[in-house]
Amino acid sequence: MHVLSATGRILYIQEKRGLSVLRTRIFLTGVGGQGTLTATKLLALTALDEGLPVVSGEIHGMAQRGGVVESTVLIGYQSPKITHGEADVLLGFELLETLRALCYLKPGGRIVANSEALPPTSVAAGIAQYPSLDAVTAKAQAIASKTVFVPCRSLGEQAGSPQSANTVLLGAAAAAHLLPFDMDALTRSVGKYLKPKLSAVNLKALELGAAAVLG
Repeated sequence: MHVLSATGRILYIQEKRGLSVLRTRIFLTGVGGQGTLTATKLLALTALDEGLPVVSGEIHGMAQRGGVVESTVLIGYQSPKITHGEADVLLGFELLETLRALCYLKPGGRIVANSEALPPTSVAAGIAQYPSLDAVTAKAQAIASKTVFVPCRSLGEQAGSPQSANTVLLGAAAAAHLLPFDMDALTRSVGKYLKPKLSAVNLKALELGAAAVLG
């Protein structure tokens, strides 16, 4: 395993020769303050623990509150880059940024996204208009083979903290079988890598995200 720095950010790489894995490109997008980068790190570390060859990187890194955050997790690839039309999975933590990131999804790719609005600075500044959920859903369904929209913030509040909305989304993605590992692996990572005082809330958030998909 190698832990490298790419453009000042952490990049995780694990190489395991002779391992046959389903190659997967995951594109994550949101705005600062939503925990997009925490979710990215959690996915990468879970993949490492599962023995998967993983690389993860940050594209924009505007992690201050309200700035756009885009990151990647790739299984079975050497480069952390995802260009337009390449992502197998899109995880959207904010509705407008999900719409903007649809260009990265390959035709027939899959989406799990937050259905609730958290307008970014461009909307607050009057530079962009905020789309309706129906509009985003329609455009997503025109590209993706599977789309799942979950009220992540509301479920995070139900779990005990709105900041656990990012973990709600991961639970939904695991339940929808969009990740290269199962819910049990993700649950272990939450307990292992998050601070003890945050574990209980985030474990509940995982459960609520999964339940939103499974019904």
